Parts: sequence; C-alpha cells; structure tokens
Amino acid sequence: MTDPIADYLTRLRNAIMANYRVVEIPASNLKKEITKVLFEKGYILNYKFVDEGPQGTIKIALKYDPVNKVNAIKKLIRVSTPGLRKYVGYKDLPRVLNGLGIAILSTSKGVMTDKEALTNKVGGEVLCYVY
Repeated sequence: MTDPIADYLTRLRNAIMANYRVVEIPASNLKKEITKVLFEKGYILNYKFVDEGPQGTIKIALKYDPVNKVNAIKKLIRVSTPGLRKYVGYKDLPRVLNGLGIAILSTSKGVMTDKEALTNKVGGEVLCYVY
C-alpha cells in the first residue's frame, strides 16, 4: 500500500456511506494519532486500539445523530499525498469551511489541528480536512 492515510480515510468514508456503527482499520502510530484528534474534536463516538497480530487494528465507533441518522463527519479530504506533499507555515494555515471544519497537521510537536498549531506557532504537513 503506497498511501496508508488515504486508505484510512477511505475506510472511514465507506463505513459512513454504508451506515456502519463500527469500522476496523489496520493500525499505525500516525493513524492512532489522527484517531485521537477525531475523538477529541467530537467527530467519532469512541475508539479502541487492539494489539493483535503483527500490526494491530483500530476499532472506531462512528458518531450519528439519533434523530436524523446523519453522521458527524460530512467530508474527509486527503490533502498531502505521497506524490505531492503540502507543507504550510503557521502563518499560512488553511481555514476549513471558514473555521467550522478542522485541518489535521503532522508537525514537529505531533499530530494536531490547525487551531492548535496556530496557538503553538508551529507549521507542518497538512494531512487532511474534516468537516
């Protein structure tokens, strides 16, 4: 697999479109950090890291509105790809949906959102947009 982050986002996207409650994704340290950010910002209901086998898996419980049956995640967009990396400084951080969405960045201080990167005054690689 050449792009594990794109695979992670695609598995989440497919599970949302199929109205699954739980999705299992092969684990890596970067995927675990992205999952923690999604949980902290309220886009997923819960997560669990299962360390079985050589790689382990991440079990993610997706968050749905109980009345309208609409998922909390409307769109997942991969920004930086292996063929074209997208790096930004903290002064040029992107605004997703005029501040309603988040951009997930991989920085020298770890994986964080665009707002956290601005307060820490650190730039990095823009991994994806979530809204």
